[in-house]
Amino acid sequence: MIAYHFPPLAGGSGILRTVGFARHLPACGWQPLVLSPSAGAYAQRDDAQLAPATVRRTVALDAARHLAIAGRYPRCLALPDRWSSWWLSAVPAGLRMIREYRPDAIWSTYPIATAHLIAITLQKLSGLPWIADQRDPMLDDSDPLAPYPPEARLRRVHAWIEQRIAARSAAIVCTTPGAIAAHERRLAQVARARFHLIENGYDDDGHEHDGASERTGPRGRFLLLHSGVIYPSERDPQALFQALARLRQDGVLHARNFQLVLRATGHDAWLASLLVKYGVLDLVRLEPLQPHGAALREMQAADGLLLLQAANCNAQIPAKLYEYLRSGRPILALTDLAGDSAATLRRCGIDTIGQLASSSDCAHALLRFLALARQGRAPLASPATVALHSRQARSNALAQLLDQVSHRRSA
Repeated sequence: MIAYHFPPLAGGSGILRTVGFARHLPACGWQPLVLSPSAGAYAQRDDAQLAPATVRRTVALDAARHLAIAGRYPRCLALPDRWSSWWLSAVPAGLRMIREYRPDAIWSTYPIATAHLIAITLQKLSGLPWIADQRDPMLDDSDPLAPYPPEARLRRVHAWIEQRIAARSAAIVCTTPGAIAAHERRLAQVARARFHLIENGYDDDGHEHDGASERTGPRGRFLLLHSGVIYPSERDPQALFQALARLRQDGVLHARNFQLVLRATGHDAWLASLLVKYGVLDLVRLEPLQPHGAALREMQAADGLLLLQAANCNAQIPAKLYEYLRSGRPILALTDLAGDSAATLRRCGIDTIGQLASSSDCAHALLRFLALARQGRAPLASPATVALHSRQARSNALAQLLDQVSHRRSA
């Protein structure tokens, strides 16, 4: 398993995906071996995290921190990402691991793209079957005026890597139906049978028992929580802030009956300026990153949970959605009704959904959500539905795929 996002890196849903697989795969008959960067590659670390697997760490320099002079560094040192130097140490280490442990398959996850480059090289040298985990899209050409990545040179590099994935991988895993459809359009030469859906999920670690989230009585102030990164384009909350300002002006909301907490946004300075711009400083509070277990407990203590996802990410589902489902708290989703996030929530029986792009729809959806939640009538996913999204269930799916592609298992 080749993964940049792995302990002791702090923050990021990619860590939880890889750690979840590493934790649960042994019960499915697969023993994980992890190839990951050394701790110095990470700007933020949580040394208390445990890695549930055999782990080999190799040197990876962050071009922005380790190779910059006066804050500047050659762009070629950051292609396909700032940790491209990891390839130099990881390939020899990976070959040694292959000789020592004789694994049956290779799995790598994006982002970071260098992990796929390492896997491409190891697959070519070893002949082992390789599963490419496309946790996020490497390319997005749905809007010709705003392609991703925006830089043409980086787009060409990502396109080259995608073509190598098409040529050399035994299977391509995506986390949403929309991502599979987008890959099928770009990689028309790849048979549909090689694409597999393994969504993100939740782990029970850190969650209280099922009754812990029950309320003993109504609160005077409704606490709505958004936990995690708010990207300026993909989760732009300005329409919501405009709706809050209007509802505050109308006397519907005030600091005594409503509080929105934005936890670990990753863009606090930008959001703080927006709170001033829209005059909602008393309704919205920015809070820092905290350990994952504390974040889960905060979700269960909230009166409601907020999901943001713009239409330009219709083929993506925030990983927090699955943690939200497990928390057993009411969910307000401000997204695009045609996207995968809205579709997943509807399949779970949750219809408290509004259009993120419209301030009037944000206001309408918020008021409806608050009324339902305060009355105890907000829709929740059933325990059986929630269980389908556990990381154990996702690991079972990955184990079945490993059984399918492995030379040993298919022999």
